[in-house]
Amino acid sequence: MNKLTNLSLFTASIVMIGFTSCGSPQSDSSGEEEETVVEMAEEMPVEEEETIVDIAVGSPDHSTLVTALSTAGLVETLSGDGPFTVFAPTNAAFEALPEGTVESLLAPEGKEQLTAVLTYHVVAGNVMAADLSDGQVVKTLNGQEITVSITDGTVMINGATVTTADLSGSNGLIHVIDGVLLPE
Repeated sequence: MNKLTNLSLFTASIVMIGFTSCGSPQSDSSGEEEETVVEMAEEMPVEEEETIVDIAVGSPDHSTLVTALSTAGLVETLSGDGPFTVFAPTNAAFEALPEGTVESLLAPEGKEQLTAVLTYHVVAGNVMAADLSDGQVVKTLNGQEITVSITDGTVMINGATVTTADLSGSNGLIHVIDGVLLPE
């Protein structure tokens, strides 16, 4: 019977050890229970890249162009998917036009002509400055063509100099030019 009692005690000890170790929280050396903490990362707002219109709006040198785009009703179009390449004349380029030209283009009766002028500055697709070649002819959104000339690294479009190239937006590129391109 002594063997049976020892066997029972041994079995009971094993069972007790099993029960106390199963499902018990882990504790560190201080006797405190260890707690698992799952932190949820806050979502960072994703900043959308600016469209080519947003870039022009943010440029103090392109307020006349922005006004013209708005007057012609082209803001929504040029804020769309694209891609578009815009040869963007500066305020100084518009000021260099003959007196009264800008005013007549911005007048309600000049909207059709204004739209033709503005779409003459836009090409479908992303046309990087490095992709342009001397003598290249490019079709614009108004259906007419512009001619590229490159002399000593200076890119010109129909005689207007590209002063800043490859401003990238979410829906295309802007090349700043120092002249207003006038269709035939």
